Amino acid sequence: MLERGQAVLAQQPFSVLLGAELTVFREGEAELALPVRTELRQQHGFVHGGVLAYLADNALTYAAGSLFGDALTLEMKINYARPARGTRLVARAHVVHAGKRQAVVRCDVFDLDEAGERLCAIAQGTITRVEPKP
Repeated sequence: MLERGQAVLAQQPFSVLLGAELTVFREGEAELALPVRTELRQQHGFVHGGVLAYLADNALTYAAGSLFGDALTLEMKINYARPARGTRLVARAHVVHAGKRQAVVRCDVFDLDEAGERLCAIAQGTITRVEPKP
């Protein structure tokens, strides 16, 4: 399952540009990681909030996609808990509830460095199943 998910990530040009890695992909769960580069920081030296939102959004969709197959985000909310300053980001998502067509998913985003990991954002989203085209 992980290899299939990694193949899908490799087909996402924006994910490739950022250097995202799918590290966990199992039923109802997904984990994406991203090495932090200078180009991903804003003027205060923190990782840009858009990078955190990207990572959360993709992890949310992967977690639901583990149940649905193909999936898309319907909506997402993110709370930034603290600035991300680390050298690596990790987004851990898990399905809270899944129906036939939609799932509610939660994601915690951490920044990591030599001192450990710190929670920097919390996201929740509604993800929808993408029906195969006839």
